Amino acid sequence: MSTLVALDYAAALIFALSGALAASRAQLDLVGFAFLASLTALGGGTVRDLLLDRNPVFWIADPTPLAIACGAAVVVFFTAHLLESRQTVLTWLDALALPIAVAAGVRAATEMEQSVPIVLLMGIATGCFGGLLRDIVANEVPLLIRPGKLYVTAALAGGGAALIAGALTDHTGVALAACICVTFALRAGSLAFGWRLPVYKPRAPRS
Repeated sequence: MSTLVALDYAAALIFALSGALAASRAQLDLVGFAFLASLTALGGGTVRDLLLDRNPVFWIADPTPLAIACGAAVVVFFTAHLLESRQTVLTWLDALALPIAVAAGVRAATEMEQSVPIVLLMGIATGCFGGLLRDIVANEVPLLIRPGKLYVTAALAGGGAALIAGALTDHTGVALAACICVTFALRAGSLAFGWRLPVYKPRAPRS
């Protein structure tokens, strides 16, 4: 199993769990659970592969991520009621999936020898689009755009860390580990400690 495939599998599993939890909050049926879990699990990687013209798209070439997503949906359908706060668990699952997906996007772009801006954008796209689609379909305010929560910022920083580490060492694992650690540290810090960037505030009109 290649590194990229392993990252795609891991991101699909964790994002699928978060998508199924969103389905439980929306009180969907089992088919709805499977749909929202699959959309969340596969959305970011699909956007990445389409933009990079990777043919076929990863889950069409290997349907295992789709099976993982559907399996996760079934598990959550029968166990979600055991969780005290499904929104809290969803948010932390999303925070855990984000760095893995960003690393997958970075890896896919670097394998194709893309330029630095494209590598960074593919990391952001892979990490962010699945969760964005989940929240839109579930009629939730997307985590992506909640004020000051270091979502895209964490993805961008993680991609940058991967590129810097890759320039300093030839070991791919080190670069991907740097990506995952930096992305998760920033995202988790925003959730646990309130780390955030300044947000725009309009100036009071002059009298």
